[in-house]
Amino acid sequence: MRFNIFIVVYSLLLGVLAACSTEKNTLINRTYHSTTARYNGYFNANELITMSMNTYRSGLREDYDEILPINPLPNEEEVLSLYPAIDTAIVKCTKVITNHSMPTAENPSKKKVEYNTWIDENWTMIGVANFYRRDYDGAIKNFEYVRKFFGKDPSNYKAALWQAKAYIETKQYNKAGTILEELAKVAEEQQSASSKKGISSLLKKDADEKGKKKKKKKVSRKKRKKQKEEEKVVEFPEKIRFELEKTKADLALRKGDTEKAITYLEESLKHTKKKPELARVHFILGQLYARDKQNGKAKEHFTAVLKKNPSFEMGFNARIQRAFAGGDEKIKKEFEKMLRDQKNAEYKDQIYYALAEIAFQEGNKEKGIEYLHKSTFYSVSNAKQKGKSYEKLGDLSYTDRDFIRAQKYYDSCSKVIPETYPNAEGIKNKALKLQDLVKAVETAMYEDSVQRIAQLSPKEREEFAEKLIKQIKKDEEERKRKEAVRLAELQSQQANFNQAQGGSKWYWNNARTRSDGFDEFRKQWGQRENEDNWRRSEKIVEANFAIDENGEPIENAVVETKKDSLTVDQLLKDIPLTDSAILASNLRLVTALYDAGIIYKEQLNEVPQAAKQFDAVLKRNFESDYNLLSSYQLYKIYESSDETQANEQKGYILTYYPNSDYANYLRDPNYFIKRKEIEQLAEQDYVTVLERYNRGLYYPVITKADMVIDGEPKNPYRSKYMLLKALSLGQMNVDKQPLIPILNQVVAEYPGTPEEAKAKEMLDIIKNGYSANIEAPAAKTSLYKYEEKKEHWVIIFLDEKESANVAKVKVTDFNKEFFSRDKLQTTSKIFSDKQSVISVKGFPTEADAEKYMRTFKNTRKYLLDLQKAKVISINQDNMKILFETKKVPEYELFYLENY
Repeated sequence: MRFNIFIVVYSLLLGVLAACSTEKNTLINRTYHSTTARYNGYFNANELITMSMNTYRSGLREDYDEILPINPLPNEEEVLSLYPAIDTAIVKCTKVITNHSMPTAENPSKKKVEYNTWIDENWTMIGVANFYRRDYDGAIKNFEYVRKFFGKDPSNYKAALWQAKAYIETKQYNKAGTILEELAKVAEEQQSASSKKGISSLLKKDADEKGKKKKKKKVSRKKRKKQKEEEKVVEFPEKIRFELEKTKADLALRKGDTEKAITYLEESLKHTKKKPELARVHFILGQLYARDKQNGKAKEHFTAVLKKNPSFEMGFNARIQRAFAGGDEKIKKEFEKMLRDQKNAEYKDQIYYALAEIAFQEGNKEKGIEYLHKSTFYSVSNAKQKGKSYEKLGDLSYTDRDFIRAQKYYDSCSKVIPETYPNAEGIKNKALKLQDLVKAVETAMYEDSVQRIAQLSPKEREEFAEKLIKQIKKDEEERKRKEAVRLAELQSQQANFNQAQGGSKWYWNNARTRSDGFDEFRKQWGQRENEDNWRRSEKIVEANFAIDENGEPIENAVVETKKDSLTVDQLLKDIPLTDSAILASNLRLVTALYDAGIIYKEQLNEVPQAAKQFDAVLKRNFESDYNLLSSYQLYKIYESSDETQANEQKGYILTYYPNSDYANYLRDPNYFIKRKEIEQLAEQDYVTVLERYNRGLYYPVITKADMVIDGEPKNPYRSKYMLLKALSLGQMNVDKQPLIPILNQVVAEYPGTPEEAKAKEMLDIIKNGYSANIEAPAAKTSLYKYEEKKEHWVIIFLDEKESANVAKVKVTDFNKEFFSRDKLQTTSKIFSDKQSVISVKGFPTEADAEKYMRTFKNTRKYLLDLQKAKVISINQDNMKILFETKKVPEYELFYLENY
């Protein structure tokens, strides 16, 4: 008995050893090596790849506001965590190919036949692994080998499909398209052939019966087998048809052909029954139809998503997107029910946003705005959703011409949105564009408010402040109550979620946890600035005294401060109670009104709003330079629309400012043209006189200088003529005392000019003489460098009270009229905390910049008081140094020495 068992065991061992051979093509050998290749290689590798991709996709945080990717793939950073599983899969398949190919071949490309039926699947799996590893070149080579060597196997089609996927990822769309067309053609032909299967089988049966009656020629078995192999048609695997249609849709989307993508995705739905796959395709179709404004079909597909048992996030977003496609009472009730469910606390911001959309569709704008405010309030961790709600509120306010609110909403939006937010730059530009307007309007409101409070009796002022403090505290308590309710809901929702997870290892396997810590902080503490004492939420507020027509505080009348108490004295400390304080307040008020008017008129093209601001300046009954400017702006506004109003402003200017440039323009529309011609003649005359001085013709110089000094008080070169006269007298007389009167006249009439500085220098020399002829200490090396014939900029330094935007408009208008051919570029820059500058770029040499500055200083049109501003020319290298050091006097000294 023992001997028989030994014989059986020995026989089995011999059989196994014989089966291990890869050179013998026998049934037992093929069975052994195929089974090993199938399970040790392909099956295990496929499981590794599938599990790693499922882990990646389960932790993927998708942006449901954008068209979802048909096949989400890890990026270069995300794929790093998948390397161990992918590389293990590649090693397993490679080992199987090396040890179990039949027959063995050191160089696979030289093999002519393969008896192991699972080797091709292992080659294909290596290509798939390389694809997910983002090694697209390696994947393509693998797939090409499979297609070439296993052309009579179904794996050929799978390899071709994945090769097309790799071509798509490398943006070789033409190659991908060619492969997909070939695959689609084969699939359609075989589908068409299978529909005629019944007829074909009957014809074949009939042919077989007839064949039996005939005598056939004997054919060798080997020849028949070869003939059968050649006639064999490789059946297209139905299991990859779903992937084929999705890949065609993916290629169409990459090429921007939405219509074809929809067609292919609709077709793909017929080739799978897996609910997760169907849910994703339905969602993408809903998005595509919604983008094409086919809301009916979009709703159908979003509803279909909900029937396929989708993930919570996908189902939630399907409901949201369905509401955007067209909400009704049923959907509203569904959302209201979701709001009451604690597990949706984290998603309240999106639910309220969807309810707002439905309200707008129904024409209930007020309710829509209310929902948007709730959306921003409940948005804690979803910065993009918070940004969308703020942007929507900003757009609504902008459409309603409420630019102040619009700016605040855009500004809030720009502070919370991520860098990847669509149109992020446009939103920031809108906020910045309206920022000066908000500053001007709020300044005007503030100054008007404090002046009205100043007119109250001391007792009334105190009562008003006490009332305002009570209102501030009440509003703050209400805000804290709502904040507490929101945080309690979010914390409860998070606790339930953690409890549901139990003791599983979900946390460590989920890529989503990378940002969970940040989200958890936001849920616990809300949105906090990165600052000391960030935990403190009880910050007292300070009023800015903006009140309405009834004397009541208006909305947003408070600003945050870190003080621990708020008293009546603190509220009333900035009230202007003296004449000088009222005067300063009035000046700030009319300046702000005028600035707001210019922004409304020039930047926003809101002429009626601009007219209100200019009219308010005139109604203040406060004499300032802005009265003339506002009246002229009103004249230009009404010039072509309201003759009566235009004549009223014209009369005002001619009566109260008869000698102004504006009055001269109203009398003669060609005034500025003529003045420019006169200035050009004056410049030519001055150049001629300067040449005479350089040639030593001092008497003609003095004669011409006297004519200009006495007879042409508005000559732009009058101060220079005075200096020329003094210099000529100095050249003609040893005694320098006769120069003193004319030099004193320069100092008195032209303060703050280079001519005044030169006159003072000459007066000092006449009074004190030259210094002793001793060796001077070595001069300090200047930070700046003089480079001849280098491109220059002109820098205009603005007064602290001057609006950078308004000044930029003035300079731009000036450049358009006087230097239209020079293609100058005008920008505003911040020079220091309290000062801005206007830079003008585009001067090839210092001489061009000097010419510009002369015209700038001698022209009031457009510039008005800006012509009195400090102006310098500077090259780009020196400008960088100037902006870094902020030492303007040092550069002015360098400028005088070198220019």
